Amino acid sequence: PVRAPIGQAIRNTQLYVVDELLEPVPVGVPGELLVGGAGVGRGYLGDPVRTAMAFVPDPFSGVSGARLYRTGDVVRYLPDGRLEFLGRRDHQVKVRGQRIELGEIEAALREIDGVTDAVVTAVTDHLGQTRLAGYVAGAVDAALVRTQVARALPDAMVPSAVVVLDALPLTPNGKVDRAALPAPEFADRSEYVAPATVHEHLLASIYAEVLAVERVSALDDFFQLGGHSLLATQLMARVREQLGVEVPLRSLFEHPVLRDLAAVLAQAQTDSVPLEELLDEIEHLSDEEIEKLLADGDTPSP
Repeated sequence: PVRAPIGQAIRNTQLYVVDELLEPVPVGVPGELLVGGAGVGRGYLGDPVRTAMAFVPDPFSGVSGARLYRTGDVVRYLPDGRLEFLGRRDHQVKVRGQRIELGEIEAALREIDGVTDAVVTAVTDHLGQTRLAGYVAGAVDAALVRTQVARALPDAMVPSAVVVLDALPLTPNGKVDRAALPAPEFADRSEYVAPATVHEHLLASIYAEVLAVERVSALDDFFQLGGHSLLATQLMARVREQLGVEVPLRSLFEHPVLRDLAAVLAQAQTDSVPLEELLDEIEHLSDEEIEKLLADGDTPSP
């Protein structure tokens, strides 16, 4: 879905969408909007520092002394040549040492079927870590939204929590009212629910090992505890080693809560038991017995 198209350049004005190095980006890729042409001013009166930051040399026009104005708006070109407004450049945050543009995440969320609008905020959790919370409007499932956006974005850009709303709250002038957004439901470490089943106990120990935490509740969410796709891969490798069951990585993204994933593992292990028992039986057969078994299997039933 297209949000807030702002049209095309007017006469004698040039618009450029660039990355952090002021290099042009392809159509569809978010970047900062730079404005050039006859309408660009000389700078801020009496403020040379601010002028130097906002008015930069124009490398595209070939005109000596020409300047470009850095708007601070994050946009992207649409295939029809129009620009789509995504957000402000000052909506950038650092997550795990990486500078993240919230508008780029919002754009990825809006590409998901069923999502009519989206906004992303940065939240500091009780450990002092910066977490991303994604808010989407539409008839969608939060877990599926997170799974799909994880396929499109790097680890650090995937929201730790996704909140589904009927509609995003707006200010009187039509902008998203970030202050009115509900608090995201990150894992509540104060509420501990002890693992109940064998699979929950085993999985809790694996969660604790991979995430480097002392104790894991049966209701803890892997990603809300600080997990990301690299740790998810490590966790599923531990599951394969300790439980002897092969479960696709997407199962963790679809069932990040320990209790839910434990149920998936229990079912997968139950389904694989007959095959494991058959392999154990075959392992103790002689070559002649195996050949006879195969021959009997090829014999048509009467």
